[in-house]
Amino acid sequence: MRYRSTGGAVDDNPGVAMANGLFLAVDGGGTSCRVRLCDAFGIRLAEASAGPANIRSGLMDAFASVSEATLACLEQARLTATDLPRITACLALAGATEPAELAAATKHPQAFGKAILTSDAHAACVGAHNGNDGAVIVAGTGSIGWAVLRGRQYRVGGWGPEISDEGSGAWIGRETLRRVLSAYDGRTAWTPLLRSVFERCGSDPHAIVSWVARATPRDLGALAPIVLAHASGDDETAVDLLRVGAAHLDAIAARLVALGASRLALVGGLAPHIEGRLSPSTQERLVAPLGDALDGALLIAHRAVQSVAA
Repeated sequence: MRYRSTGGAVDDNPGVAMANGLFLAVDGGGTSCRVRLCDAFGIRLAEASAGPANIRSGLMDAFASVSEATLACLEQARLTATDLPRITACLALAGATEPAELAAATKHPQAFGKAILTSDAHAACVGAHNGNDGAVIVAGTGSIGWAVLRGRQYRVGGWGPEISDEGSGAWIGRETLRRVLSAYDGRTAWTPLLRSVFERCGSDPHAIVSWVARATPRDLGALAPIVLAHASGDDETAVDLLRVGAAHLDAIAARLVALGASRLALVGGLAPHIEGRLSPSTQERLVAPLGDALDGALLIAHRAVQSVAA
């Protein structure tokens, strides 16, 4: 069987190519991009990170982050760009859940020997369950539910911070600013959290409106640690924001269970801060993730080569 890579090279023996090849995993999220380089036996050769890699927020910026972290990995492993054709890469990128963005990313020139594009949520699910059936609830800069069940993939939520991503860092940031403006109007009471964020914005409601119009998910998510800090001090607004956010994640969990998922893994930067606020019915179905999105991306890359060799 002949294997034609995305880079155009042809290898008549995929088994040999796999044994001599390299595997690259990319976990590109709304806050940062992590990259891991391994040899064919799974030995880690290098790991690096760069800026955000959400293709919905900017395709070229996302691939610039992937390139930066990839080149850093090559340097650590004492390799060069001439080794890129040896690499089978799985690029698990935020925003790749959307058909238009995924199509544009697929057309982006790649120097890898083979590149598989998928979403960071899919890779997180594969990694969390070591390639077996299961589901994840991602609570990071964005939020989404993802399941792999009986050979099919299922998505719940994660439609972007403008209209969805409830319970995420970006959602918490946006909702906090909503409540700041509500307090400024006199519709709700000020709390220490709201005053702190208002002062951070120059105590100017117009500055908030202007900033939100151009804020990235990463920008909005930067407010989440402030909310978490005030929640630990029992600030009424902060506690309520996390309560509402947890309820949104509970709804995602309930839908994943209805689809047939019996094991749920909670992953993402907010996971350890919000897990204890989830409902008992969600918590009783939670399992510790066996791996992360980088582990999942590596498994996807290996399976892509193995399926060709079979």
